[in-house]
Amino acid sequence: MPRYGSAPYTASKHAITGLTRSISLDGREFDIACGQIDIGNAASAMTARMSGGVPQADGTLKAEPTIDVTHVADTVVQMAALPLDVNVQFITIMATTMPFIGRG
Repeated sequence: MPRYGSAPYTASKHAITGLTRSISLDGREFDIACGQIDIGNAASAMTARMSGGVPQADGTLKAEPTIDVTHVADTVVQMAALPLDVNVQFITIMATTMPFIGRG
């Protein structure tokens, strides 16, 4: 779900999803697998502000949890280790306490 004032970010996320699907289809004949990882607030300098409250879809400010970036790296490694006849098309990794999955 988008946040208020996030049209450019939302458009880019949708573009990546379309690109993932297109590469997956176009890459088949070359044994190219393509998957998308959607990451929900991995702990980093970029997400440090999340604990202080960020705008939600309903206009309120709420703190959002973060996850250890190691879990994201582990997911990337797991996807990359799959044989070429297996693909994880889309995966979302996020804190179990993320408000309203996708910010409701």
